[in-house]
Amino acid sequence: MTEPWAVVIGIGNEFRGDDGFGPTVASEIQKLDLPGVLVILSDGEPTRLLELWADVDLAIVIDAVRGEPSIPGRVRHADIDLLRHFGSASSHTLGLQDALSLGRVLGRLPGRIVVIVVDVATIDPGVGLSEPVAAAVPRAVEAVTTQLRPATGLRT
Repeated sequence: MTEPWAVVIGIGNEFRGDDGFGPTVASEIQKLDLPGVLVILSDGEPTRLLELWADVDLAIVIDAVRGEPSIPGRVRHADIDLLRHFGSASSHTLGLQDALSLGRVLGRLPGRIVVIVVDVATIDPGVGLSEPVAAAVPRAVEAVTTQLRPATGLRT
């Protein structure tokens, strides 16, 4: 096995409705079996995120958010500045924003971070994505593969 040059991190909790979006998308990426791409499911705990992305060129983080205004199923991707405009859908008090701040201080950031988020409809306890968020999974998978395409040789 070669050392990973990229990591795809699906953040979320599959037992809280649409908060399972990140793990769902990450599982779809895992099925592609891309060389040099490590796929991880995460609860978003900051110190674990630092370990996952510290030595890679590219980290792609997939998460569910509460957008303002919220449009359930809307997928957006950008750099880490995108996160400043959203509330986390996670049930944890610490998360990606905290990991980024800590990573800057400790010098433990990857070469580049891309964040892909979906607006949630619900994060109530229960398994399964809402209809609009489930429909967004293929768009998010495409957003991830678009970021990975130059180095992996993925075709459109």
